[in-house]
Amino acid sequence: MSKQDLRELEESIGYSFTNKGLLSEAITHKSFHHENPAKAPFHNERLEFLGDSVLGLTMVKFLYKSEKNYSESTMSKIKSYLVKESVLSDIAEGISLGRFLRLGKGEEETGGRSKKSILSDALEAVFGAVYIDGGYECAERTILGLFRNKIEAATISEQFFDFKTEFQEESQMRFGVLPDYITVKQEGEEHKKIFTVDVFIKGERCGSGVGRSKKEAETLAAREALAKMKNKI
Repeated sequence: MSKQDLRELEESIGYSFTNKGLLSEAITHKSFHHENPAKAPFHNERLEFLGDSVLGLTMVKFLYKSEKNYSESTMSKIKSYLVKESVLSDIAEGISLGRFLRLGKGEEETGGRSKKSILSDALEAVFGAVYIDGGYECAERTILGLFRNKIEAATISEQFFDFKTEFQEESQMRFGVLPDYITVKQEGEEHKKIFTVDVFIKGERCGSGVGRSKKEAETLAAREALAKMKNKI
């Protein structure tokens, strides 16, 4: 890893390290460490463990101080959504973190630079490294800088709610059955399909959703059905 590469990565995350060795450790996968113990005496799992906690605290603090006065339950759902692997790996891809990783030959050959688990772990390790290098305020600033758009999108669209699971639980509790999802329409070209899905309970249509995937359409159908169900209470 050259000094130029480290500078580029620092620019991507918005933080300049005093101890560059911490950043090198954060991007070192255990496979590289095992194959090159002299070059890399440490790998990033300890920093990842620390970064996970720093990330969680940052998210909870941000949500607690929000003007929306989220309930404990809602804060928990938003936090769980934002720190999950798919969101972390998406942010990691956005800053091209995979390009900078130090991987062993096996991981390199099997596409380790694009594996969601490796990317998300490395991003958490970077947060841990920032915390050790500059303290909590620097880590918080770095995390929020990278997550700002994700937080805004999640809270506006309510992506953090697992509407399908909630509707399934309500359906079982009230009616003793699971909801049925039926795709009623597919439109558009193969790579730009739009799906329309209706959800039924005991043959009665309860909600409908339109999305770019069946999963998204099912989620929106469950959301509509839940809203109708709660309005009847």
